[in-house]
Amino acid sequence: MGIVQGRRAFLECAGFTAATVGMGGWLSAARAAELDGMPDLIVINAKITTMDSHQPLAQAFAVKGDRFTAVGTTSDIKSLAGPKTRIYDAKGGFITPGFTDTHNHGFGEEVLFGVNAGNPFVAEFVTIQSIIDKLKARAAKTPPGTWVMAEFYDDTKIKDGRPLSRIDLDKASTQHPIRVDLRGGHAAVYNSKAFELGGITKNTPGPYGGTYEKDARGELSGRVTDTADWALMKLGKHETFTPAEKARRKLAGFEYISKKWAEYGITSVCFDAAVEEVAGDMSGPSLLDVFQTARQRGNLMTRINYEPGDHTLDAMIKTGIKTGFGDEWIRFGGAWERVQDGGLSSRTMSMTRPYIGVTPPYKGNLTEPQDSLNAWTERMHRAGIRLNTHCNGEPAIERSLIAYERALKLFPRPDPRPKFTHCSLPSADQIRRIKAMDGQPSDFSTYIYYNADKFKYYGADLAEHMMPYKTFLDSGVNVTTGSDFPPGPFDPRMAIQGMVTRKGFNGETWGPSQKVTVDQAIRASSSNGAYHTFEENIKGTITAGKLADYVVFADDLHAIDAEKIKDVKIVQTVVGGVARYQA
Repeated sequence: MGIVQGRRAFLECAGFTAATVGMGGWLSAARAAELDGMPDLIVINAKITTMDSHQPLAQAFAVKGDRFTAVGTTSDIKSLAGPKTRIYDAKGGFITPGFTDTHNHGFGEEVLFGVNAGNPFVAEFVTIQSIIDKLKARAAKTPPGTWVMAEFYDDTKIKDGRPLSRIDLDKASTQHPIRVDLRGGHAAVYNSKAFELGGITKNTPGPYGGTYEKDARGELSGRVTDTADWALMKLGKHETFTPAEKARRKLAGFEYISKKWAEYGITSVCFDAAVEEVAGDMSGPSLLDVFQTARQRGNLMTRINYEPGDHTLDAMIKTGIKTGFGDEWIRFGGAWERVQDGGLSSRTMSMTRPYIGVTPPYKGNLTEPQDSLNAWTERMHRAGIRLNTHCNGEPAIERSLIAYERALKLFPRPDPRPKFTHCSLPSADQIRRIKAMDGQPSDFSTYIYYNADKFKYYGADLAEHMMPYKTFLDSGVNVTTGSDFPPGPFDPRMAIQGMVTRKGFNGETWGPSQKVTVDQAIRASSSNGAYHTFEENIKGTITAGKLADYVVFADDLHAIDAEKIKDVKIVQTVVGGVARYQA
């Protein structure tokens, strides 16, 4: 089979129609170069931060089709209008380029159909009893012996002042194994039935890269971390659906979350398939099929840079698909975040010193041996697939750097831009090495505000180096913002506020030396995101010739109290010249 035929077969298996595979947008880089005729849309009387260094500020712009065609003053742009041109008067509103979330897992299906132990979108405290009640209700509709699962549990946002335990979950059911996922991933709380299913007792040692935690009495507390969690959740019977029902749920979930992204001003998303990869759930239509179906139905509201799991990566390598293949709406990005350590908010990320207040002393989890990571990294890099690892702490970042430097030396190729997902606590030397390879850190965006109640486990000295946006920017590193949703809310306003103030929802300030300006925060969330996905020539700034992706705010983010940025109204989100959200 020829390479073009192989690619066609792969894409058709993944859910793209034959008509779509044959579109020039997929098989050719050529596109219409002329932006002739009168504009379709003119936006006037705005305060525009373009993120274009050649023209940083403007009052108006014109759009033809899906592109900006002119940017300038209101009087100049108004003169371009034709008889059919629509005119949008921003009435002094503030406009930025559309925002890119460079690390997001989607999770719409879970929000719509799952048991939500907490609020997916804002910082909100709940009671343990409310979680038990929700689990009881789901268990009543679930056959005995079948898993009952919940998401969005945040163990530091509990009104009871203590975390959920195994004994709490036993009150929900002793006939069903129960798993309640910590919002940050990398840990979950299980009931006794689940431990029984896995044959796990208080004397069972944790596997490499994972733990079964104990309470003060030496009994299983219920909390299980990283690789131990990944193994336990795959045992036993899970809720099953017909192929048609699974397809309906997946599509409904994605379309819901795509609309939510637009509501929050997000116009592009790096969609990481790690959740499916870790859970081992490949049932139902592929994510590519879901993206394409939503697009055909007119319900794809945000551009997708897809970071697939190993199953799809194998197919890409077999058929010669490389990073960048696709069009402006759906494009193959790098690999999924190959997990090298635990989570920041779950307090399982790898550390060089023990966590504060944790007994016995604990430095987090490293989840993959160096030799295994080296082999995977070399295979991806040789295949033309952008490298990507989940690496929070300094030990995991070091492993990633060793593997990346090895692969780049063995098989040099131009402009690889390897990705460092999270890169939460790098050393000064690691930042230097990341800069040297033009590495692309996707740092937590909303964690500074949403997870301010977690920093006490790390200490004020380490907080000065965590999510080090200022240090990255000062070092010339193209750092970007990734919410990691579901672990963090994906609201860019919350992210910008946290980056500018370093103050959390609880009023605590952590790492003030890493404060950045409003413009720096906007840039990390927009134009830096375009560079991150190799698309800086087509989006990320409000520039003539680039994709018309932008956000209209009711107030200028520069002019208001920085601690109120998260509350500024989003009036409109536009992708490709079309309003995908209107307040």
